[in-house]
Amino acid sequence: MATAQAVGGRLDIPVVDIAGFSSGDSTVRERVARQVDRAARTVGFMQISGHGIPELAADGLTEAMDGFFALPFERKQALRPADVSVNRGYTGPRTESLSHSLGVESAADLFEAFNVGSTAGQYGKAVPDDVEDHYPANMWPDRPALFERNVQAWMEQAGGLARTLTEVFAVALGLPADYFKAYTDHSIDMLRMNRYSMPDGDVRLEPGQLGMGPHTDFGIVTVLWADDVLPGLQILDSEGGWHDVRPAPGALLINLGDLLARWTNDRWISTMHRVLAPIGSDGTPILRRSAAYFHDGNADAVVSCLPGCADAGEMYYEPISVAEHIAAKLAGSRGGTLNVAAAREASRLRQV
Repeated sequence: MATAQAVGGRLDIPVVDIAGFSSGDSTVRERVARQVDRAARTVGFMQISGHGIPELAADGLTEAMDGFFALPFERKQALRPADVSVNRGYTGPRTESLSHSLGVESAADLFEAFNVGSTAGQYGKAVPDDVEDHYPANMWPDRPALFERNVQAWMEQAGGLARTLTEVFAVALGLPADYFKAYTDHSIDMLRMNRYSMPDGDVRLEPGQLGMGPHTDFGIVTVLWADDVLPGLQILDSEGGWHDVRPAPGALLINLGDLLARWTNDRWISTMHRVLAPIGSDGTPILRRSAAYFHDGNADAVVSCLPGCADAGEMYYEPISVAEHIAAKLAGSRGGTLNVAAAREASRLRQV
């Protein structure tokens, strides 16, 4: 599987300005597509500016996150789903292990999270009956005030950016701009709001324990808002080195997921990343927040190698439905069942 390429020990995460892409200006579209293709081939991460998302939307999101995570633990626990296979509601600290989605054992991760996402009802009759379970109802808290409104406002903005990016991806791959629409018109989308902290100032860690263990994202593309706090997000290069990733002012972090790597036969990179434990260099606990919007595609869509992405005739992945792929990943991270189908992705981590 392709891996981010460091040069001289440094890993460059390009900033791509997409302003004007949707206006139809061919010069701008070609420039943006070329820059995205380069970032997708070499790093799998990029910073997107010119996205047009108002700062007020991010302010509302952070206000909602801070209000929810400040609730008493019992109030948050009441919003846990009845079954871990339901990717909604509250996740408490030390209840998930993201590296299990790769089939790799690790200590439980330290983050807590709250998940909301697309539902079958919002797509009308587009969702086939046999995959409805992949679009579960949301579990909205009644506190803090305006939580649902502020979170939905951010989801609308982040979802719009994700859909624009799939058009950019199509152009960059030499496909019609609307190529991915047939695979995403009832996409499994989810917003995961994360809080990284040490409970009650406890700084004891199990061996190898992290804020969020090494993993690749499961779907097509992730739109990430994050605090500019260190220690925090890191990505893995081809030499086994980990590199800090800090958001540029006014930009949103974007990374590619497994399904896009599968579509492109690893021409584009689904980058291995992790989040370090929320403890400063002086040993004191720190607080970090992030919100990841996952644009994962239609549950019933089948992903297979795109035209022109297997020039040497070798295809690294068998066709798979979005539902099957996501279910295997979640059974690992949330259910604790090591994902034996992710050997190609995990091979990079095992080389470190």
